[in-house]
Parts: sequence; structure tokens; C-alpha cells
Amino acid sequence: MTAITYELIKKDKQTGARLGIVHTPHGSFETPTFMPVGTQATVKTMAPEEIKGMDAGIILSNTYHLWLRPGHDIIREAGGLHKFMNWDRAILTDSGGFQVFSLSDMRKIEEEGVHFRNHLNGDKLFLSPEKSMEIQNALGSDIMMAFDECPPYPATFEYMKASVERTSRWAERCLTAHTNTDKQGLFGIIQGGEYEELRRQSAKDLVSLDFPGYAIGGLSVGEPKDVMNRVLDFTAPMMPENKPRYLMGVGSPDSLIDGSIRGIDMFDCVLPTRIARNGTFFTSKGRLVIKGAAYARDFGPIDEKCDCYTCQNYSRAYLRHLFKADETFGLRLASFHNLHFLMNLMKNVRQAIREDRLLDFKEEFFEEYGYNKPNAKNF
Repeated sequence: MTAITYELIKKDKQTGARLGIVHTPHGSFETPTFMPVGTQATVKTMAPEEIKGMDAGIILSNTYHLWLRPGHDIIREAGGLHKFMNWDRAILTDSGGFQVFSLSDMRKIEEEGVHFRNHLNGDKLFLSPEKSMEIQNALGSDIMMAFDECPPYPATFEYMKASVERTSRWAERCLTAHTNTDKQGLFGIIQGGEYEELRRQSAKDLVSLDFPGYAIGGLSVGEPKDVMNRVLDFTAPMMPENKPRYLMGVGSPDSLIDGSIRGIDMFDCVLPTRIARNGTFFTSKGRLVIKGAAYARDFGPIDEKCDCYTCQNYSRAYLRHLFKADETFGLRLASFHNLHFLMNLMKNVRQAIREDRLLDFKEEFFEEYGYNKPNAKNF
């Protein structure tokens, strides 16, 4: 039996968007869903109980960072990542590949794997498909990701073709090295950049290996929004109907809705907590930067339509004060609100699919948020 299964509940009649349930060894969760990111075994500034209170059924942690600190051997000795971080729901771990390519300027890609420098101390390191599987098996995550090459944008067709072929070979090696198949599901990652021919080849290669789920990689790496949507338009239909579909590294409200419309089930991104640390909030009327002088005497909530802990208890004036005074509590309250906002957004997306009105919901949300205005910001 596979550790991960997908149950399709219904499709939106307007778009074909999927309402479903992903079943894991640590519980089930409805999709489409946003996964909060706990890079180093913690969602920054948040307690696990607070993330549970937002009805998150799954979070993401990072293989690369946990390999470096505290080390996968320590986490295995602690009883696995779930026990180590006191999280009893599902966990997805990425392969570490994205960090190898984004954090290290000194790297050398070979058929066996990637030589690179530790971004913390400069030590020489080597990460291969087998090593990524070893680390993730030790972490004990419910969903593991195959080790792939994350190519830059833009990239030539020739470069991307070689990268896709290498990623397919690495995917086979990951399957061979994965040793805990009854408790951990391994997802393949479809690459190919903006090239439909290469996406098709990547999907064909990986689907033939019969992974229990599939991700779309190589997006949200600097390409224009219309390119992302175009790639999703032709890539999502290449993915099996009976397995989860995961779009990696995407978390802006517009992209969550557009991805759901195109049949994506799972999303993750550091965006909500990253912008929170800069004093930026998602609101129903668009983004709000709390440090502005206009909020010094504004005693209303961040968002009058929001029922999160932050909005129910604290004013814009107080939050501005916390950020101006460099108080950590401000970071917590902002992170709480932004995560709640995205989790609630996905709850509304799921309800819209139930009611066959996802396109109508998109139009209403985009209009109020301000995406339909000239020069609208991405988030």
C-alpha cells in the first residue's frame, strides 16, 4: 500500500478545479490547500498549536537546512521530525535541491549529484539523489520530494533539455534509494521551464515511474505571471487525475486562486511570514504596510472582514508601534494574520468549488483586493 492517496470529491463545473482529500500517515487534509512553511522545523514566530488552530493539515520543512542544523541523525534519534517539532499532522519535506541552487554561488553539477559550499560556513558539501533520500527517510516526513535540478529562468532550450533528462534519471535513483515506502510517499517533480515539449517529456518520464504524487517545479522563479499560468495550462493536464498535484513555491493570493482554477491541489511559500517580518499584511482590500505614518492613530483592525486573533484584539496603531519599536510580538501578530488570511482564502476557494462558482469568486476577490487596477502589486 502507498503511504499517500488522493480522493477526488468533485470538480468545479466552471473550471475543472478539483476539490479533494489527501490521505497521509499523519491525517488527511482537504485540497486545494496552502502549506505553511516551517523551514527549520518551525513556522517562523508561530507555535504548532497556532498553526493547528488555522486548520492546517500539513506543513513543509526543508531538507537542506535540517541536514545542516541540527543534522538528520539527531532528528532521527529524537523519533523523527514530527516528535522533534511537536507536530502530529502531515509534513512535506522538499529535496534540498532548490537551496543548493539558490544559496550557493559555488556549485558543480555532475551526474552523481551536486558539489557546493555550505552557505553558513563555506564547507564543501555534496548532495545526490541517494543522500537526499537518506536525509528525508531519517526525518520521517509523510511526503518526500525527489531530488531534481532547479534550473534558472530564463534558460535556453538546450540547457533545459539536458536538465530535464538529468532530473528524470535522478528521479529513478530516488525511487531506488527510498527505503520507507509504507510510511513515506515520494513525489516526482516535473521540470521543463516554459517549454511545452520539455514539460511533456518530463511528465511522461515521471508518470511512467508511478510516483504517488507529482509536483510542478521551476515556476515562481522570476517568470512573468502570464508565463506561469500558460505553463500550468498545458502541464496540469499531463498529471494523473488520481494523484495529488503540487505547485512548488507559490503563495500570493492571485497565484493560489489561478493555480486552483488550473487543477492544482497543494501550494507552499514563505511569502506570508517573510512579508510579515517587514510589516506587510494581506487584507481583503489589498496589501497594507503598517509602518506608514497614516496608521499612527488608526485604532481599527488590520482588516475589518478578518476574524483572526490579531484583527480581533489589536489595532493598526498598536501594530505600527510594535514594528517601529522593533518588538518581536509585532512579527508574531503579523505572521498570524497573514497565515490565517491565506488559509481562509483556500477555505473559500474550496467552498467556491463545492458551489461551482470559482470563476465568480475569483472576479469578486480580484476586484476587492485590487488586482484589476492598473499596476497592481503581485501580492
